[in-house]
Amino acid sequence: MRADRPGRGASADYDRVMRVAVVGHVEWIDFARVDHVPLAGEIIEARDSWAEPAGGGAVAAVQLARLADGASFFTALGDDEFGARSSARLAELGVALHAARRTQPTRRGLTFLDANGERTITTLGKRLLPRGRDALPWAALAEADAVYLTAADADAARHARAARVLVVTPRAASALETVLADVIVYSAGDASESERVAKLSPQPALVVATEGTEGGSWRSISGDSGRWSAAPAPGPRVDQYGAGDCFAAGLTFALGDSRNVEDAVAFAARCGAWCASGRGPYEGQLRKP
Repeated sequence: MRADRPGRGASADYDRVMRVAVVGHVEWIDFARVDHVPLAGEIIEARDSWAEPAGGGAVAAVQLARLADGASFFTALGDDEFGARSSARLAELGVALHAARRTQPTRRGLTFLDANGERTITTLGKRLLPRGRDALPWAALAEADAVYLTAADADAARHARAARVLVVTPRAASALETVLADVIVYSAGDASESERVAKLSPQPALVVATEGTEGGSWRSISGDSGRWSAAPAPGPRVDQYGAGDCFAAGLTFALGDSRNVEDAVAFAARCGAWCASGRGPYEGQLRKP
């Protein structure tokens, strides 16, 4: 984490304004609650359905905005109906949106939520990445306490690296080849993510692996390591969509607030558990008290 931006004392009571941002992607998602994911050739009826701008970048941006009294979101949207709807909805959710417009359509997706709350996702179209040459206020990232990066080209990743703390997901493949992040957070149950993390050289200062209801583990470049347990939820698990993204957002917030690793992963686990207790990615998100 950047040596020229010394850490300030942790503020568990949220006693100062945090400057946080997300650099990443948006997907307009149609959600369908079903008894089970349809089998080949099967026709099933959804018990509930709705739509939201989502994807890892959008979900994390909303979660950070709710923890830090606002968050900036650097992204790209199609110049289409779904881009316009995404922009309006994210503003409604408290995000300061900085979106480049593309001639390509906004990426869409379909998510099945089964009776156990598990999500199965199909994406439609190309993921739109923010680019460093986009006319966005990139200089503001140099003043950020923490940035979470889910998707970017090489130049946008360099802008994100100006933050005091940079957290990334292995899904941001091009960014990982460009900058050395402080933290990488990934799902240990995802073989492709695990493989990408294992191949990174040099490794980030902190590697955080989530394991769902088993909690997860972390290891630092200094050789320290540890585990955390899943946090208790405020109610029954409704669905898992966005829980991992909220974990990453909570981790970004806590590390930007200079909390130690044990406190940061515990706080992040709480964010993930709260998300899973709500309908869709936003209803249950943990909020600033």
